[in-house]
Amino acid sequence: YTSFNQIKTFRYGEVIFDIDISPDGRLLSASHSEASGRQSLRVMKMESLLAGDVTPDATFDFGPSTPSNFVFSPDGKYLYGSSYYTGVSNIFRYDLASGALEAVSNTETGLFRPLPTGPDSLIVFRYTGEGFVASTIEAKPLQDVSAITFLGQQIAEKYPVVKGWAVGSPAAIPLDSLITRQGKYSTWNGVGLESVYPVVQGYKDFAAVGVRINFSDPLLFNRASLTASYTPDSDLPENERYHLRADYRRHDWTAAFQLNGADFYDLFGPTQTSLKGHALGVGYHKTLLYDQPRRFDLNVDATYYGGLERLPDYQNVPTDFDSTLQTRARLRYRNLRHSLGNVDEEKGLGWDVAFAGNRVKGLTFPKVYSNLDLGFALPLKHSSIWLRSSAGYGHGDRDEPFANFYFGGFGNNWVDHGEEKRYREWYSFPGIELNALGGTNYARSMLEWNLPPVRFRHVGRPGFYLTWARPALFASGIVTNMDDATVRRSLGNVGGQLDFRLNMLSRLDLTLSLGYAFAFEDGARPHNEYMVSLKVLK
Repeated sequence: YTSFNQIKTFRYGEVIFDIDISPDGRLLSASHSEASGRQSLRVMKMESLLAGDVTPDATFDFGPSTPSNFVFSPDGKYLYGSSYYTGVSNIFRYDLASGALEAVSNTETGLFRPLPTGPDSLIVFRYTGEGFVASTIEAKPLQDVSAITFLGQQIAEKYPVVKGWAVGSPAAIPLDSLITRQGKYSTWNGVGLESVYPVVQGYKDFAAVGVRINFSDPLLFNRASLTASYTPDSDLPENERYHLRADYRRHDWTAAFQLNGADFYDLFGPTQTSLKGHALGVGYHKTLLYDQPRRFDLNVDATYYGGLERLPDYQNVPTDFDSTLQTRARLRYRNLRHSLGNVDEEKGLGWDVAFAGNRVKGLTFPKVYSNLDLGFALPLKHSSIWLRSSAGYGHGDRDEPFANFYFGGFGNNWVDHGEEKRYREWYSFPGIELNALGGTNYARSMLEWNLPPVRFRHVGRPGFYLTWARPALFASGIVTNMDDATVRRSLGNVGGQLDFRLNMLSRLDLTLSLGYAFAFEDGARPHNEYMVSLKVLK
């Protein structure tokens, strides 16, 4: 479609949804919602509607119950849909000729999205503990359909005093008298102090103490933070003991500055992001497509680094250059899906294409790489097979670290906040040390099997309990420096990871991960790696 014709704009708070057109094209049905909460099913003539007249030809008032997914029968005489009219979602039939609404189901669990398949049969989705199950029912009116019993209603009948505990109507609140100031909202003038709290950070192998200050405007259009800390250990050079980081975010734009950057999670190696020197960067993010589960994003950023002793992205790779201007751009697409009760994505497609370039002392080292993830659901519940592939090319002297990609390790810290399945990342290769494998070009592929999760009913206490365990197995191979047989390396690995989801205080999710991988290469001694990580935020 390249254009549209706007026929009617409804008042604020008045919404129509779940539209359907009769088989002969004469009538249009729609669920109608008002700001008061009143819901109704309306039928309009297409001839009048196209002339801008939305006066309904027939209406049925559902009160506060929402009429959902009403569709015409093949003969155009009835509308079939669902509503919580009885307290649970049942299927109803609306007779266009008589205006009568009749129930055609009486269930305790819920029926949804009816599809007429004949004069007296419907396909419906039945809600079960295993998810939604396609079922068939007879489309015949029932004479005895009673509302389900609500526990709250039983309590009110047994203890009438609770009826007086209602908080009252929001309309009774004198909103006008509560206004303290009126005028145009200024995002800049509204920025103020949000919070101040002490922090502990890690820098290299040392601990630092400091404070973090957060700023924002009331609507969070502008957010900024300043973190300053100090390492008191005399083993660290004096010029590296001070740590500072400032961040700013506004809509799709970000900016950051750091001096001897430190991070709390560096206290719990082996992965470290702390970085000697200073850095100043700006980034931009744009969502090109947002139609969940489909999403397409663009990320662009540029950062200047000074005072370096290692590469910004690889903690174990030193460099002779102390400054660089790094630019990056990435297009990322995701269309991933899962079934009800999932613990991970179960099928779909994901890909991204990225560019990274470093400008160092008049030299430019550009690199491009791309990733592709394909997932297929298996007949086993919540089990899937994924093929994850990646390839990249860097231009420059193979002896220059900025021209190379580096791989190795699970990448998880003992206490972490990032993605727990870090082995899926293109730069990861469990079984060898972090950044132990490098090359100016590479091709990597992984086959992953996500096994069905194990669920727990009675492990723990109400304030701290175990929810599920998620096992996964993987095998991958990688080739670097494919264009030069003298320095080419080919490695393989097999491994697995077991994630335990823990719930604390009913709202905080923790993930404990255990991993093992075995890596091998022709002519070299095999290596293995163990991984234990606790993710403290979901």
